[in-house]
Parts: sequence; C-alpha cells; structure tokens
Amino acid sequence: MKTAHINDLGKKQSIEKHLKGTAELAQNFANDFDCGEMGYFCGILHDIGKYSEEFQRRINDPLYTQKVDHSTAGAMEAMKRKNPPAAMVIAGHHSGLLDGGSRKADSESDGTFFGRLKKTLPDYSEWEKEISTNDAGIPGFCAESGFAMSFFVRMLYSCLVDADYLDTEKFMNDGKIIRGGSASVEELCASFENYIQKWLCRTDFQSGEQKALCARRNDILKECMENGESFDRGLYTLTVPTGGGKTTASLGFALKHMRARGMKHVIYVIPYTSVIDQNAEVFSGILGKDNVLEHHSGVLYEIADEEGADSDAYKKALATENWDMPVIVTTAVQFFESLFANKSSKCRKLHNLANSVIVFDECQTLPIPYLEPCVAAISELVKNYKSTVILCTATQPALENVFARYVPDRQIREICGGMKEMFVRFKRSVISNAGVLTLDELQNRIAAKEQVLCIVNRRKTAQEIYSRIPTEGAYCLTTLLCPFDRKRKFREIKERLRKGLPCRVIATSLIEAGVDLDFPEVYRQETGLDSLIQAAGRCNREGKRDPQECNVYLFRLEGDDASFVRQNADALREIMRKHQDLSDLEAVSDYFIFYRELIGRENLDQKGIIKAFQNGIDGKVFPFATVSKIFKLIENQTKTIYIPTEESNRYIESIYGGYSDRNTFRRLGQYAVNVYTEHYNKLWEAGCLEMVRDYVCVLRDMNQYNDDTGLQMDVETGFGLYV
Repeated sequence: MKTAHINDLGKKQSIEKHLKGTAELAQNFANDFDCGEMGYFCGILHDIGKYSEEFQRRINDPLYTQKVDHSTAGAMEAMKRKNPPAAMVIAGHHSGLLDGGSRKADSESDGTFFGRLKKTLPDYSEWEKEISTNDAGIPGFCAESGFAMSFFVRMLYSCLVDADYLDTEKFMNDGKIIRGGSASVEELCASFENYIQKWLCRTDFQSGEQKALCARRNDILKECMENGESFDRGLYTLTVPTGGGKTTASLGFALKHMRARGMKHVIYVIPYTSVIDQNAEVFSGILGKDNVLEHHSGVLYEIADEEGADSDAYKKALATENWDMPVIVTTAVQFFESLFANKSSKCRKLHNLANSVIVFDECQTLPIPYLEPCVAAISELVKNYKSTVILCTATQPALENVFARYVPDRQIREICGGMKEMFVRFKRSVISNAGVLTLDELQNRIAAKEQVLCIVNRRKTAQEIYSRIPTEGAYCLTTLLCPFDRKRKFREIKERLRKGLPCRVIATSLIEAGVDLDFPEVYRQETGLDSLIQAAGRCNREGKRDPQECNVYLFRLEGDDASFVRQNADALREIMRKHQDLSDLEAVSDYFIFYRELIGRENLDQKGIIKAFQNGIDGKVFPFATVSKIFKLIENQTKTIYIPTEESNRYIESIYGGYSDRNTFRRLGQYAVNVYTEHYNKLWEAGCLEMVRDYVCVLRDMNQYNDDTGLQMDVETGFGLYV
C-alpha cells in the first residue's frame, strides 16, 4: 500500500483512499455550479506524485529529509488531457495558485505554472495501476473572457483544497467528523419566523409616531419575505431608509430565498470590522450561535509544497475557516481579498459562495479603487455560479452602468417597491450646514447638549474632542478600542439614552453602519453624502421626537483639511448646490454618479486587475500570485495587537504553551486592535509589545491602552530603563 498520510496513532492512509475521498468531496462542492466532473478530475489527480518512491521514503522514514514535489505530477497529467484550469489548480493546491507565466520563455527556475511543467520529476507511474480517470470538459463560460476563466480556476481551486483538507482532517482524527451539526434551512426559517412574531406584535403596545414607524418597518419586512420566496436567483437592490429595519428584512429575504431555491448559505458582507460583532450577535440571537459564523481578520497558515502532510503547519491549516455554516457574517476586506487571493487559506472557502445568497450591507462602501474588479466578481457569481446578490443600503450608489459592462443581459431589480414614498415617510430629522467650526466652538456645542453624537473623520480627533468635554456620560468610540470594550460601551450608551441620562458620544464612522442608537442631535464632520445620511440615521431613529426639532449638522473643522475625504466632500458640495433635500433619492444617485465622474473611470480599477487577467502582466498570463499581492483593499496594511485582560490572558497563555485552534483565535479576536504600521512600529520601538511565538503580538505596557479611549495614538511608555 502506498501511503498518503500517517496520523498521530501511527495509522496510515493509502493514496488511493485519499484521492478518491478528496475527489468525491470536490465533486460535491463543484456540483453547486454544475462542474462536478471537473471537481472529481482535480481530486483524483491532485496527489498522484505521492506514488513516487522518493515521496514514500520521505513520509515513512523520519530521517529522510529530502524535499519532494508531489503536486506537479497531477498538473502534468491534466495538461496531457488538455485541461489547463485543472492543471493550474492541482499545481498550486499546497503552494498557492501560481502566475501562469509564458509557455515558451519560462524555465523551471521562474516559479511560474509553465515553468513548473518543465520540471524533471521522480517516477510516479505507479498511480495508473490503482487510479483511473475520465477527462472533464471545461465549462463554456470560461471562453467569455480571461477574467471569467481566472474566476473559474479560483473557484475550482477552492473545491480541491477544501476537499483535500477535509479528507485529511477526517483521517487525522481517526475517522471522526468534527464539523457540521448546524440547523437545516427549515429550522432556520422557523427560528426567524418565531423571532419576528414578537417584532410584528410590537405595535400592539405603542402609540403615535413610534407605532407608525414600527408599522412601516413591518411592511418592509413582510415585502422582503414574500419576495424572497417568489423571486428567482439574480441581482437585486434593497433600498431601505436608515432605521427601516434593513438588517432583519434582508435576512428575512435571504432565508426565504435560500429555502425556496434550494440554496446553501447566507453570506452577509459588512464594510467594517467595527460592527461585524454586532450584526453577528443579532443573527445569533435570531438563529442560534451554532448557526452563525463570524469571520474577519485572524491567523492563517500556509503549507509549502514540499512540507510533510503531518507537519505542525498542516495540522493548524486544518483549523482555518472554510465557511461550512449556514449563515456567515464577514467583512468586505475578507470577502474580496479572498476572491482575488491565490493561497489555500483564503481561497478554501470560495466554493461556498456558489448557490448562496450574498448580501452586501452598506454597498455604497464598495472600494472605489477596486470597484470594477469587485463588480466583475459579483457579476460572475450571479451569471455562472447560481448565486443571488443583494446590494443593501439607504444610499444606493447607482451602479447600474458599472454592472451593465459585466452582466448586460440582466437588470438590477429592487426588492421593495415605492421607495420614494417610503423615504419621505421615514424622514425623522433636518440636515443643515453649520459651516466652519473651531475645536472650541464644537466642544462648546457638544457640552451644551445632554444627549448628542459627534462623528469625526480621524481617531485622533475623536480622542482629542473627548478629552475636552464633560466626563459624565461621555464616550469615545473608535477602532482603537478592542471589540469587547466597544460592545460594553454600546450597551452603556443604549441604556443611558433609554433612561434620558447625559450621553455625549464622540465617534468615527464606525458608528454609522448598522448601529442601533437614537440621539436627538448629531454633528457630522464634512464627508461624502452617503456618510452624512448614515449619520442622520442615528438622529431620532425611533421617531420619538418631532422631526423638525431633531437636527443633523454638517460642519468643517478649522485646521483639518481631511484630505482623504476631499473628493467625497467636493462631490457633496456640488450636490448641495443642486438639491435642497440631500436625503432625496435623486440627490443620492446624482452624488454617486458625479463622484465617480470626478475621480474618472480609470480610477475604478487603479491596479489594472481586469486587464491583468485579460492581457497578462509583464508577459505572465493568468497572474494569480501577482494579483494577490496587489489586490489590497486597505493599502496601509494593519497589524494586530492583542490587549491582555483577565479573560484574554487565558487564550494568550494557551498560545504560549503551543496550543491554538480556530476557536482560540476567534475568542481572542474580541481583545484585538488593528493599527497601521507606523503606529505599530512606535509601540514596538518603545518596548510596549511582546511577540508570542512568531505570529501573535501582545501589548505589555498597559499605559498605552485606556478603557475609555482605547489604544493611545501618542506613544508614551511607562516602562523604565535602568542602566
């Protein structure tokens, strides 16, 4: 028997059993987009290189340390059968999808796919005695464009690597399956319907404007649920005013649609990590925490092609997320960077996007420098992978013309009718321009109000204003606070607002997306129209007050040029000249169209991602690895710092001891703060940080973290140096 893996009990898994097990799983995954034969083809060939005597010696003899390439053999066999997509997938199933390179010019040393095919391999011909395979056809849609082909390769790659991991994981656990166990779609819908009965009955004990507001929300919810059952798969918008119950309504559409169309997952994509925990908590409360996966930044592991399958890295890789739960809440960064990634850790989950309902919350935040490739990817999911996509927001970014370039035969359809009338009925505040304010003037205005929200553009500005206002009921909300502390503060703020106690909140834009808070007055530093309207959604949210007495003030802060939102602000000023009512749907549409014209179409794909897959880069066709490096939604990449507390120290200590799994890091994520490199370096150079093992950084100078404002921007170490 030829060996593929050896587990901790010393048991051996044969190559034949592993290949067939992986092939069956990959086939099942690829069936979701009608490419099961291709999935099986990749699975049955992916590890045939392990039939070589050299690999058998490596896996069975601990003293033999010679590196052995076992991935290229399957790729070569796939190419003999004229199947380049499968060959690319198999070649990279451990090391990652390679740049295609040049068929003629590349050599083995170039590290490209075509270079890899020129390697001299040890004899692996024994595979033909145990394994047989049928050729698999490449789907016709791959001929539409180089982008369509590259997208297919990545989706097929996901099927293979997830199948490979899962089959190996099962063997390593001595046949035990530790995944699954989530509720069925019928059970999820029943849980949702049980939850909304309480929601629908709230009007029974309310009166006046609050009762009318709840009735409007219920109308939206009912329409979403009805249309979720009747609408076919496709591309939709859900345009609901702030405070209209968009989150619950979109979940209602998604669950009903998933059940009616036999779909597998609901994937909720949120723009900011700062509110993902809140949405995940809401969904968990409705559907049960065992049915909702919260996934954003975390620790990932890669496996080099030549590493042994029993290495520590391989075992840790088995713990990375593959989105195998019915409801997933993730971030736009995680979602899109995975779609353009080339490594197994990020691509593994992608096949679960097929035949799923994908909701983009606050879709106006789709990243402008990558808007074209993001729209192209969404279009592929709708066209060729049986997905339904919902663009959900109060401020639709008028993307019809952009989508028309990629799905010209499909119209974007609105889920809720009567939008214009709906927005008039939901209007609960008055937006006005306060002009230029000094820091002192802004401070005095905030101090004069018992309950007020002020949203600024920078975290440092928020900390500075917070330090100048009365301390009673004062809060500073930024991403410099770890999620655990943010959650605590949100609860306290809600309670103070409910009781009518003093509550002055200084925050960054994190408070604008899906945060259920209700202030009588709001200040918003100059920004784009979408952010201004989102900020207005925190004013008189529950309709308890006369809308004419609830003010939202747009202001410019003297001395702050806010250069990173300059074009947004310029577009807003243009719309203010043309429209008296900034919340009008036509004003919103005009704003986004003008804004995109202002920055130019060439800036909707600043890195040339579409052209890269159409024409190649520097002579490299299908540049998967190159694109993965340049597709970064956050250009200034952040680093994670974990804050030690009585609770988090348990998880930190387990990592010290060499024990970690996905649950450890998910729990530890509640005590994480992401900072830019410059901030991180200052803390490191001041001796405030400690590296645990080689991938977890812990704050050790707690003078740098304040429970009220979070991680300090100005590093002043409390450590003493003694010479």
